[in-house]
Amino acid sequence: MSKAAIAKKAEVVKDVQGQLNDAQSAIIVDYRGLTVAEVTELRKQLRDAGVKMSVIKNKILDRAIEGTGYEDLKSTFAGPTAIAFSNDDPIAPAKIIKKFSDDHDALEIKGGFIEKEVKSLDEINVYATMPSRDELLSMLASALQDPMRKIARAVKAVADKENEAA
Repeated sequence: MSKAAIAKKAEVVKDVQGQLNDAQSAIIVDYRGLTVAEVTELRKQLRDAGVKMSVIKNKILDRAIEGTGYEDLKSTFAGPTAIAFSNDDPIAPAKIIKKFSDDHDALEIKGGFIEKEVKSLDEINVYATMPSRDELLSMLASALQDPMRKIARAVKAVADKENEAA
């Protein structure tokens, strides 16, 4: 192998290592059995959520993972491997991939990390079924509005009662 080829591979490893270090989460999947149209649809859903999905050679991943704290994921680097990286929303890749895999049996989650911590498949599935940040904020706003509505009704009832008495 030429020095140029080795240098190019080293640059790819460094780039992947940078993606791993920058990411809030990364979900590793086996996409064997998906059609090109299905992979395109999955990539579109991920891209719309600000998630980048890359197909990366296992040897590159083996080298890139060294020193990142994610070495426990090495066992997932077998067969065709794609990784969905998110730098912003740590739960987005898990949610989108889980939902997609529910409809497409060929897509299999192999492992990953969320909020910079390696998670088991069970933990990833729990995160994937959690409400998103926006959904949680909506629930909170609704929960806060309910007591306010009750107070407003009580005040209006007192005011109506006083108007009837006058």
